Amino acid sequence: MAEQRDDGKPGSEPGTDIEPKAGGQPAPRLDEEQLRQFQQFQQFQDYLKFTEAQKQGLVPTQPAQPVTQHYGGQPPAPPGPPPGELVPAPRPRMPRWLRRLGGKLLAWIIVIVLLCVGATIAYRQIFPSDAGQDTATFVQGGGGKHHTNQVLSTNPWEAVRAIYDTIGKPYPPATRVEKVCLSMSEQAQAQFARDLGYPDCATAVPALNAKVTDITPYIYAVRPMSSVVPRQNLTIHSCWYNIRGGPLLGSFTLQEVEMGQWLITGHANSPDPCPAPPTGN
Repeated sequence: MAEQRDDGKPGSEPGTDIEPKAGGQPAPRLDEEQLRQFQQFQQFQDYLKFTEAQKQGLVPTQPAQPVTQHYGGQPPAPPGPPPGELVPAPRPRMPRWLRRLGGKLLAWIIVIVLLCVGATIAYRQIFPSDAGQDTATFVQGGGGKHHTNQVLSTNPWEAVRAIYDTIGKPYPPATRVEKVCLSMSEQAQAQFARDLGYPDCATAVPALNAKVTDITPYIYAVRPMSSVVPRQNLTIHSCWYNIRGGPLLGSFTLQEVEMGQWLITGHANSPDPCPAPPTGN
């Protein structure tokens, strides 16, 4: 017979018999591991009986939970996030003074943007843009940039020489038209084209360029005739010069305008006989 404790339960301690075998023979003694496995087996049998009773309606149905045996007296760990999932940290609350400061900065930014937009609109009303205009339309309007920008020559002789230089050199067509035509007033553009037999300045310039046969003597033919520059209208005649390698461009009348610039304000064909050039030191 197996040894019994005072509480009358056989096999309550490791190493004791579970129950006597038939015929009075003691059951084999179990060590700790075997006893733990035997207890788990009994719990599993109880779980099977419980689930079977649920199926038969003998006990209230409860969600099946896996039976987990804890050892060593440690409570189960609280449930946590799934493995690999990051738990977002609590977002710190922005201080009230910082929120107020951010609101004021945003208001100032909006005011500055509105002021910039208003200034841009006003500037475009006062100084219309030439964007979107073709070259012919732009030059027919006279440009007008010389009123506020230094775009013309400050020497009348150089202003006429630049006409020959631009027509003679291989500039891009649009650049050549702008440089020549915008150095003249609208009235001078019309006179220049009409005197040379073309409908407008934008048509005359590329046609005259096609007649240039020798660039070097053509672009360097015009030079100052006097060191004295009059502060009034001045007419410079092409017949004063020995112009070779291209067409003779006639007579140009110039006037001093804003910022000491000289604008071509009139044109005529070269007179015959040609007047004497000015002299002076």
